[in-house]
Amino acid sequence: MGGGVAGSRAAKTLGSVLVRWAGPVLGLALLVGAAWVMQRELAGLKLADIGREMRALPVLTGLAALGLTVVSYLVLTIYDALGTRFVGHPLSYGKVAFASFTAYALSHNIGFSILSGAAIRYRLYVLWGLTPMQIAGVVAFTSLTFVLGGLVLGGASLILMPGAIPFLGGSVPAIILQLLGVGMWALVALYILAGRLRGRPLRIMGAELLLPGVSMAVAQTALATADVALVAGIFYVLLPETPGLNFLVFMAVYVSAYTTGLASNVPGGLGVFDAAILAGLAPFLSPAAIVSALLIFRFLYYILPLFLAGSLFALNELVLRRVAVLRTVGRVARWGDPFIVPTVTGAVVVGGLTMLLLGALPPLDMPLGWAGFDVPRSIVELSHFAASVIGAFLLVLAWGLSRRVRAAWALVVALMVMAVSLAILKNQPPVVPAFLGLILLFVLPFRRNFYRSASLFGEPFTPSWNTALATVLGGTLTLAAMRVVEIMPRHETWWEFVLEGDAPRGLRATAAAALALMLFGLTHFLRPTRQREVAIDAGIAASLAHMAGGRGVPRGHGVVFGDRSRAAIVYVKRNGIWVGLGDTLGDPDDRASAIWRFRDLCEQNRVDPAFYGVSPDDLAIYDEIGLTAFPLGPDGLPLPESRGDAPAAERYLTCRAERDLRTLLPQLPDLARLAASA
Repeated sequence: MGGGVAGSRAAKTLGSVLVRWAGPVLGLALLVGAAWVMQRELAGLKLADIGREMRALPVLTGLAALGLTVVSYLVLTIYDALGTRFVGHPLSYGKVAFASFTAYALSHNIGFSILSGAAIRYRLYVLWGLTPMQIAGVVAFTSLTFVLGGLVLGGASLILMPGAIPFLGGSVPAIILQLLGVGMWALVALYILAGRLRGRPLRIMGAELLLPGVSMAVAQTALATADVALVAGIFYVLLPETPGLNFLVFMAVYVSAYTTGLASNVPGGLGVFDAAILAGLAPFLSPAAIVSALLIFRFLYYILPLFLAGSLFALNELVLRRVAVLRTVGRVARWGDPFIVPTVTGAVVVGGLTMLLLGALPPLDMPLGWAGFDVPRSIVELSHFAASVIGAFLLVLAWGLSRRVRAAWALVVALMVMAVSLAILKNQPPVVPAFLGLILLFVLPFRRNFYRSASLFGEPFTPSWNTALATVLGGTLTLAAMRVVEIMPRHETWWEFVLEGDAPRGLRATAAAALALMLFGLTHFLRPTRQREVAIDAGIAASLAHMAGGRGVPRGHGVVFGDRSRAAIVYVKRNGIWVGLGDTLGDPDDRASAIWRFRDLCEQNRVDPAFYGVSPDDLAIYDEIGLTAFPLGPDGLPLPESRGDAPAAERYLTCRAERDLRTLLPQLPDLARLAASA
């Protein structure tokens, strides 16, 4: 009996580990595969070729792509219009369009669109009087609408054009792909009929999903199909007319590439989506034509909407708070809004990929030619290798930026200065250093948005710290001592030398290991200081009472202190969620670090953070760590539905609404009792 129980627990533990790591491993595998594909497809490509293709694009074609982009985002707004009507709380089209545009502009660039778009919707719709459950219904409706379009067109591509599917069309029998397409269509048909056949909500992974009627389901499906076709059309019109590449063939390539990008969970599918597009269109077009269309497509559909939505969202925040402009600007400069840090992070990711692209392309023949210098070949190749290293470092640092790490911002600025200098010294076309310089100028003003100390500055010189330092120094010295450039005369790029089979295995392994050690050490430096659970004993209780300044302290399972130990959060543990009770105690200047430390502690223990009964003072910080605020009434429960904007509240519940709201709602009376014990 005991062995059976132990075996069952071990199986559950193994299952949870596999589930937890399945996503990251899949994403890493897709990213590595994408790097290999891009290196293979871009061999011999020069920036001048890309520039020539972009200049050859007719103005009317560019305007047509821009017009399709506008129409596509307008179609997306109807997702939310149908969703709010479906849950019984229709809003004006202006509000719906604003929520939809900002949500999709952010989610398209972050990666996992279902979650990132949900956070924006929760934030906005709660202000406009929807209850938490109604917002959850809108999020589920819009997410499912998005999936329906992919199923319809993905199924059509598999059935009609199985041979055009990247990576699979030539290796998997067509009949298998066609059967998969039929299965996708069957899922859509089942969903359309489910509302009438079932007559009650559908439970998926513990959550209830309200099923629409047949007419609403048909409208969802048609809308989503039109949206996916429109987005594919934006890309298609940017491609030169080519025999054999009709819209149906391109649709098969596009849907497959987009699905692969979503599965990788890389921001905007960067690299993964592009590699799949390159592989799928390689039989029809030159790499220069494909990359040119990719760059314009990403600018129109991703970057331009992100900056526009960020500006609109910032303006909305100003209007909502109705405070003096200078005071609001100061607050935004300190804590930021939901778009500043993601936008800066996205810009750095683009800069990193640009440097990786420069490192993957053959070097120019005349670096520093404009200055009359003849640079030795070895220096050219070394600077070429440095471009790839800078690109890899920028991608790692983007992760640190997303966590508001101060050291990451400083290192990004230093590396971007180096990137601009390298682009100038290597005589790249003026647009390249200008583009990198714009990214640098965009990052510079937001230093105060990155206020967290990294483990590099927050930990003593422990063995693990020394190990990380040794790996960075060792990796740097190894790469510097390899002198690869002296023994690679037959290759145009260092990528070709390292990846091709005729390179010495030991040298290739050393290069890979050295670069991996450098990236590992950099990641360790950016990692926040590891937190530990602190139980509430008599001494801790006395410290908390002193911080509370005479107010009561709630009873909890543990406490987290700020960086300077002048602020503290008392929390209780729930299944998969740890909940901070009431406002952070103590010094207001140490509150932000206490909230972030609580978030880090929850992440270490693989649970989600939440806060109950907090005042409006620190809502901006809760938003920074990805939590959505819901106003509470005098009874400690969420305010009921209101037809106008939600009234102001004295206390809030903040949580990761898209994951935890349904779990927390039944527990609010108990949390109210614990908070009232203070």
